[in-house]
Amino acid sequence: MIVFDLQCEGAGHVFEAWFGSSADFEDQRERGLVACPLCGSDKVRKAIMAPAVGAKGNRQGSEGKELAVSNDMPEPAQMKAMLETLAREQAKALEKSDYVGKDFASEARAMHDGEIDDRPIHGQTSLDEAKALVEDGVPVAPLPLPIRPPKTDN
Repeated sequence: MIVFDLQCEGAGHVFEAWFGSSADFEDQRERGLVACPLCGSDKVRKAIMAPAVGAKGNRQGSEGKELAVSNDMPEPAQMKAMLETLAREQAKALEKSDYVGKDFASEARAMHDGEIDDRPIHGQTSLDEAKALVEDGVPVAPLPLPIRPPKTDN
């Protein structure tokens, strides 16, 4: 896994996203699957990142003591644990949510307009539909991790 700082070209929002590789980022961006979580823009590029370079292991301070090396990047085991926790929490939240598939935008809009009763839902929609929902004040948010529709597991 690799983390990139990304920036939307319109508003200049900067955010982080994880990808399997640089090629995965490019592929997902070209297919319109990468969007700014703040404004929904799919015009996203990699932002300039400062590399995480640790101090040499033999570097010593003025008292002759070895300096501690600070690395803000979590270790792979920590990252795996964090992703597992995120996946578990997302799954728990979706237990009480109805999967509505490609009807997500129409269902969310109907609830917002009072045409049907409110309930937690999740599903699929296009980036343009999601932008329209946000612009109209419909409370929606992307899921942090992808999901498989119900009954599609082997």
